[in-house]
Amino acid sequence: MVKEKVEVDSLSKVDEIPIDGFDHIEFYVGNALQAAYFYNRGFGFDVTAYRGPETGDREKCSYVLKQNNVTLVLTSALSPRHPIAEHVHRHGDGVKNIAFKVRDAQKCYEAALARGAKSVSDLQIHEGEDGVFKSASVKTYGDTVHSFIERENYKGAFAPSFKPMTKTSEGIGLTYVDHVVGNVETEAMETWVDYYKKVFGFYVYQYFDAKDISTKYSALVSKVMANKSGTIKLPINEPAEGVGRSQIQEYLDYYLAPGVQHIAIGTKDIIATVAELTKRGVQFLTVPRSYYDALPERVGKIDEDIEQLAKLGILVDRESDGYLLQIFTKPVEDRPTLFFEVIQRKGAKGFGKGNFKALFEAIERAQAARGNL
Repeated sequence: MVKEKVEVDSLSKVDEIPIDGFDHIEFYVGNALQAAYFYNRGFGFDVTAYRGPETGDREKCSYVLKQNNVTLVLTSALSPRHPIAEHVHRHGDGVKNIAFKVRDAQKCYEAALARGAKSVSDLQIHEGEDGVFKSASVKTYGDTVHSFIERENYKGAFAPSFKPMTKTSEGIGLTYVDHVVGNVETEAMETWVDYYKKVFGFYVYQYFDAKDISTKYSALVSKVMANKSGTIKLPINEPAEGVGRSQIQEYLDYYLAPGVQHIAIGTKDIIATVAELTKRGVQFLTVPRSYYDALPERVGKIDEDIEQLAKLGILVDRESDGYLLQIFTKPVEDRPTLFFEVIQRKGAKGFGKGNFKALFEAIERAQAARGNL
């Protein structure tokens, strides 16, 4: 049984900005239409709304994709001179906005500014026949932003200037955003930990040092920022010194800035979900058979059939409150940057510390194949 380290100062010294959960995650991409096809066919998301020239926006196109409580927005520019095009040119496709669902966007935004956050977009209030929609945005690491979204009294298609779409897919059981992981530069993690403490009132839920997360070639340090209700978890990673180039450094070298490394999405049946994802062509990291030979001794009795887990490459880790199952896709962009995690929690509240070695070795095999280790 693995016990993660928890900060002694687990409660924030400032009032927490009240956040109900993740509202949506917006990607800036080179071609939103094609990206929407990938997430619709590959990951089983319904395309539920659209914004573009047909809705009066002459500068960009966006597609909204939804599966249960997971909402992704894919946005691309219509001109090479648009800031979105510049973002994609520099970083490749990637996450721009981790948006929070709140009940009072104005108060959240004003509190964040008063505590030192830098504004990206002032409070926007849209009132019409669909109700009231409010939003505002502040900076976080790199070019990433957080938006405060208030939509409790809004009944329209996602947001103003969007129209509904009904391009459905057979859902594969992805249910909620479990956590969103950011990579930052060496010695920058503590700066952003302090930022989330002081600006949002979050606390360090768990932390891992280089001894916890390391292999022969690479290492990293990570702290998980969270709100007290547990609806938001934002791990922050930085590289640690190692013989080779760590996965975090590889990300930074290709993304050219701090940014979102991966998005973890929960499911109630990881075997069925991963089997369907694999059938649809989504590629996952793999681990050796020896990992599963040692699994019963390491994690004890579990409900799932180990041969099924081995066939799909699903990892298992046990903690004091239960266990979790998880698997990681290969990068979903041309650059080795963003990837996804699929996770099923059966009582465990951590992040699979017992799997770190197997996961890192799998990532390093992929790095070696790319010539980047």
